[in-house]
Amino acid sequence: MLDEEALARIESQAFRLLEQVGVEFRDDPDSLRRWRQAGAEVEGTRVRVAPELVRALLATAPAEFLQVARNPARSVLIGGRHQVFAPVYGPPFVRDLERGRRYGSLEDFHRLVKLTHQLAPLHHSGFVTCEPCDVPVSKRHLDMLLAHMTLTDKPHLGAITEKSRAEDSIAMARLLHGDDVLDRHCVIMGNVNTNSPLLVDKVVTEAAAVYCGAGQGIIAVPFILSGAMGPVTTAAAIAQALAEAMIVGAYTQLVRAGAPFILGNFLSSMNLRSGAPTFGMPEPLMSNLVIGQLARRLNLPLRCGGALTASKVADFQAAAESADSMLSTILGGANFVLHAAGWLEGGLATGYEKLVLDADRLGAYEVVLRGFGTDDAALGTDAYRDVEPGGHFLGSAHTLAHYTTAFYEAKLSDSNSVEQWEEQGSKDAARRAYERWNQLLADYEPPALDPARREALEDYVARRKAALPDAWC
Repeated sequence: MLDEEALARIESQAFRLLEQVGVEFRDDPDSLRRWRQAGAEVEGTRVRVAPELVRALLATAPAEFLQVARNPARSVLIGGRHQVFAPVYGPPFVRDLERGRRYGSLEDFHRLVKLTHQLAPLHHSGFVTCEPCDVPVSKRHLDMLLAHMTLTDKPHLGAITEKSRAEDSIAMARLLHGDDVLDRHCVIMGNVNTNSPLLVDKVVTEAAAVYCGAGQGIIAVPFILSGAMGPVTTAAAIAQALAEAMIVGAYTQLVRAGAPFILGNFLSSMNLRSGAPTFGMPEPLMSNLVIGQLARRLNLPLRCGGALTASKVADFQAAAESADSMLSTILGGANFVLHAAGWLEGGLATGYEKLVLDADRLGAYEVVLRGFGTDDAALGTDAYRDVEPGGHFLGSAHTLAHYTTAFYEAKLSDSNSVEQWEEQGSKDAARRAYERWNQLLADYEPPALDPARREALEDYVARRKAALPDAWC
């Protein structure tokens, strides 16, 4: 997207922000102590760090690492040329074609984890696929962790909103994987956001202390609404996002050198008349491409983008904005993609139909990412021995040898004739998606889990819930 000179100017601006303006580190004296010991300039809660120190610290973070799943076949490589897709994260509402929009429940959460388990293009189950709003805030992280650990065997994230919840995440990961595995591998990560502009609070630093202190990973994502939490111009917003992500990455390495870290970027444009965030617009799409270039310059894994939309339902707007967002995400080289499926309403709602529709497209993007060969078989060299000019290839040996794998078959796209479509009920994509997710739930079978580990997890959750008072905020 940008040439070397332009990239260097953005990177230089990011380092200028860190060295001259500085970043606030609030409510966590340990974070300020670590920065002082590392040689940063600390004035009150303002931390200013020289570019050389930031680069040196980031150089200790791995360029590529394995997140180990409880089923080793589901483990994922993050970094390099690998791209990992995970579902939407964080919505308090859910929506489906029959029941409409409503607050998410624990039942919804369980359903969404089961669907994620069933959808092969989702390699990772994320964490807050929706908020189970019928469970107290103080306890719901335990139910969510238990669901991810028992209803699927894909890798997942952990809680970060309070230090004790991060500690619960590590404790339960130890029960699931065992001390030996957790001490040697990344099995769980926390996803944190900076408070843009240029503020890192204790949610971030305490999560880094817990996760990275145990040798686990942190994803740091500045969520910048351009014109509000960052400058309105794309280059300036990218530079600020880079600065905020780099400073958190550097901090994770102060906690523990070599801890897995993913540099994140989440830029959104906005309607400057209403203040509403917009998605799928050209400015954030360009930022996905540029932040990919910048992450590769730093040799760090990247998280950005997703199937993002401001649409309230799975309609044309949702499809167009999500497709543009995801295409720029994969072409930008994002290694870890939250919100790859299910995002609606600017992230306020998880759509059941949107989840399976997006997953269908993720399968297509996987084909794009694999590319295609140019050997003799791929070029069809032998095919022209069977087919004369003016003939056809439908029954040729080359076609018969490749027809089962030649093209991606989208499960939810209808390419039948209009007569066939009408005979089958004239169903639009949303209706087909509704039927698909219901069928997936009907077909769901839980992955095997050692009964002793399940019992240990359930006992831990029961004891922690008994010790915690109900709190709804």
